[in-house]
Amino acid sequence: MNYIAETGALKKAGLSIVILLFICCRGFAQAQNVPVNFRVDNLICEYKINPIAVDAANPRMSWKLITQDRNIQQTYYEIRVGTNAVSLTKGKDLIWTSGKVPSDESAHVYYGGPMLTSREKCYWQVRVWNNKNQVTPWSMVNFWKMGLLKQEDWSAKWIQDNYQSDTTGGPSPMFRKTFKLDRKIRAAHLYITAHGVFEAQINGKRVGNDYFAPGWTSYNKRLQYQVYDVTSLLRKGENATGVTIGDGWYRGYTYNRKKNVYGKKLALLYQLEIVYTNGKRELITSDKSWKVAYGPIRSSSFFDGEVYDARKEKSGWTEPLYKDATWDTVKTDESIKSNLITTIGPTVKKHEKFLPLKVFTTPAGEKVIDFGQNLVGWVQFKLKAKTGDTIRLFHAEVLDQKGNFYTKNLRTAKQEITYVFKSDSVESYEPHFTFQGFRYLKVVGYSGPLDSTNIAAYALYSDMAQTGKFSTSNPLVNQLQHNIQWGQKGNFIDVPTDCPQRDERMGWTGDAQAFVRTATFNMDVAGFFTKWLKDLSADQHRDGAVPYVIPNVLDSVSSAASGWSDVATIAPWTIYLAYGDKQVLQQQYESMKAWVGYIQLHSRNYLWDTGNHFGDWLFYAGTNYEDGAALTDKNLIAQAFYAYSTQLLINAARILKRGDDVQKYTQLLYNVKKAFQSEYVTPNGRMISGTQTSYVLALNFDLLPENLRESAAKRLVNNIQDYDEHITTGFLGTPYICHVLSRFGHTDIAYDLLMKESYPSWLYPVKHGATTIWERWDGIKPDGSFEDPGMNSFNHYAYGAIGDWMYRVITGINTDENSPGFHRIIISPHPGGKLTSAQAELETLYGRVKSAWSIDNGIFTLDVIVPPNATAEIVLPSVTDQITENGLDINTEKEITGIQKIGNDEHLNVGSGTYHFVYTLKTFGKHVN
Repeated sequence: MNYIAETGALKKAGLSIVILLFICCRGFAQAQNVPVNFRVDNLICEYKINPIAVDAANPRMSWKLITQDRNIQQTYYEIRVGTNAVSLTKGKDLIWTSGKVPSDESAHVYYGGPMLTSREKCYWQVRVWNNKNQVTPWSMVNFWKMGLLKQEDWSAKWIQDNYQSDTTGGPSPMFRKTFKLDRKIRAAHLYITAHGVFEAQINGKRVGNDYFAPGWTSYNKRLQYQVYDVTSLLRKGENATGVTIGDGWYRGYTYNRKKNVYGKKLALLYQLEIVYTNGKRELITSDKSWKVAYGPIRSSSFFDGEVYDARKEKSGWTEPLYKDATWDTVKTDESIKSNLITTIGPTVKKHEKFLPLKVFTTPAGEKVIDFGQNLVGWVQFKLKAKTGDTIRLFHAEVLDQKGNFYTKNLRTAKQEITYVFKSDSVESYEPHFTFQGFRYLKVVGYSGPLDSTNIAAYALYSDMAQTGKFSTSNPLVNQLQHNIQWGQKGNFIDVPTDCPQRDERMGWTGDAQAFVRTATFNMDVAGFFTKWLKDLSADQHRDGAVPYVIPNVLDSVSSAASGWSDVATIAPWTIYLAYGDKQVLQQQYESMKAWVGYIQLHSRNYLWDTGNHFGDWLFYAGTNYEDGAALTDKNLIAQAFYAYSTQLLINAARILKRGDDVQKYTQLLYNVKKAFQSEYVTPNGRMISGTQTSYVLALNFDLLPENLRESAAKRLVNNIQDYDEHITTGFLGTPYICHVLSRFGHTDIAYDLLMKESYPSWLYPVKHGATTIWERWDGIKPDGSFEDPGMNSFNHYAYGAIGDWMYRVITGINTDENSPGFHRIIISPHPGGKLTSAQAELETLYGRVKSAWSIDNGIFTLDVIVPPNATAEIVLPSVTDQITENGLDINTEKEITGIQKIGNDEHLNVGSGTYHFVYTLKTFGKHVN
């Protein structure tokens, strides 16, 4: 059978399996008299669909119930795991079965069978019973495959070029090998990683669709490897493979032009494992038989861009017939392999495509393309020139006051692509080992037309599914939400970076902790943060200090800043709340404990007033208002976060049933709060720093006695009013200010802050054409001039933390902390801000949650979706008269329980389903708090 015929046969075999599984499932449903609409779907293992590199000893499985019926709860589940997909559907060749388990858990259910071995492939199905005595058919078959679990599973050797000198910023090495396969292939998997970032090919075809693999981790302690199913790329007979490597994060330039952070030499580790149809195995590994050369990538850098000379291309170099007699031999390196781990988080992939919005000539005479969106990625072109012609592409986020190309805020980052044409024919190009942050592209050295037919921009970011949607009747707020989402996309490039354009691009911890709750609404970031937090633990100092950036590329003293290092407690707790993932607390618990221990060690009488802190970074510091006193004492902030981290540690200890720690840290928290009150609060509740941030942190973290909280909230309101309803908080106060206002009955003031259009405010950048979140409240000043170019990013997501309040308060979607992961949902919308409608959706581990409200002539309508196997408490605001649901009085519907009037609001409990509530608002025409 030839290669094409064999591929067709495999496709036909796959189709037969699908048909067989469909028949089995349908037949089972008919035999059990089960409603066709009640089934199990969306199976994932360790947050992934059919992963092929799992290293968890007991992988966790999750699924969703699909039904149109109301009030559906899972009461039992049964999982079966087998060695063969077809046999599994017949209940044969099982590795493990859970049996019928009484449980409503459909997320993070552990495999409980025999110990799994490297490369082992497990097929699994699940079925569930519900509270109406119905049982689903067995689900479709999914699988997971174990990775290489032991160091001795690696036969490959690290290979390098033979150059001895430091070649950082130089050409990218190309490694090549040919090999012969003399049997028919059943399956083939490539296990690969690099010191640097790589692109692999087999027989002229790209392997996978990942970019910047193996990603950025604390390389010396944790180096990810990727696994690819390459069965379709191989053929019987002669084959060839090639891998190109760029500097990447491993040895490329980082902050302050520091290089070689993890090593000086680029290297490749390559292990291709082939299984023939007769069951025999063969390995193709990196060793001395490989060859190396340099080609068209003359330099590559995340900061500076790429220089590509097409005249040096080696056409067909990953095909078996290519002649490599002039290529050099490689040398092997005995670098450690004990730090190798499977890929945990989502890899970087290519996403949205942007065509030119317009092409124009600036007042300075430069040819510039506007793509209409500040994005992170690169430009792809298909252009014709002459041999040796050079085109240079420069990238910028904004234009200056005169409409000219502006790059001063990039500092030393060049963000430049240089391409040298090899012929007089049309040539296509896109970069390889670099990315840029830009909206505008300046083109130098090309005089031909540029339009949507020959040039485009592509966004690159970690492959996180969009889970949240939010919109309102106010187009400016909708643009703000757009900007928040694109700020997240552009800065989630394998790690949560602080900015994607200037010479920085590091995983700043303060930005991450401020934004993490918002991030969980917009996109599925469970795997993203789980991976990053493991690097936090790896780079955390022995004394518990957490570096400013993760992975850490700064010096040893750049650590332990309040509000930054507290990401060690804030992020794990947030991921637990959003995804109900207790394992992330187990994984990070010692790190959380160590961080609190560090603060204890550096405190005096429970007061943390030592060390260097950033404070409320980039707070409003203008002098346009009468007092201009928005500077918050840094030690006050440190003490507040000391208390907050201790509280989160207590929360985690309680979940993990560590009673001794609960008791120990509860006493510590009591003493920390007393020290805060003694040092920073007057007897009548006035803060010594009378700023918005000081009151926000004190109230949000419950640092004040209960009898002083209302008056403190009023002082906060007074401060906001003193600033003409403007916000003055920085990175640390901003995430909480609107939440505090709503909590203490001032949602109208929170709306005033949100809706303000003049500086400083969230909508000020929107009014100035922003398509992402700015680093500063006034990155572009009212007169069109810029803030200090030394620190003025126009894609910097921290202030986008308002998105959390928009989801959780405006539309009211929240999770019950006692039943996290949206197993128990709270829907408590807060209309206001002259909005006539707002709606949000969130795809959770249980399914889609929706809250959509509108106001029409005083009639309030709320549409809610609660996914199967979840329940919800719904709070209807400002109720005056009868409430109907789908036209019926709610008191007559058996699916609606626990109806209770609290103040002006109506509280009620519902099961899964779709609900439509209508009633008259009590405060129509006014702010609704």
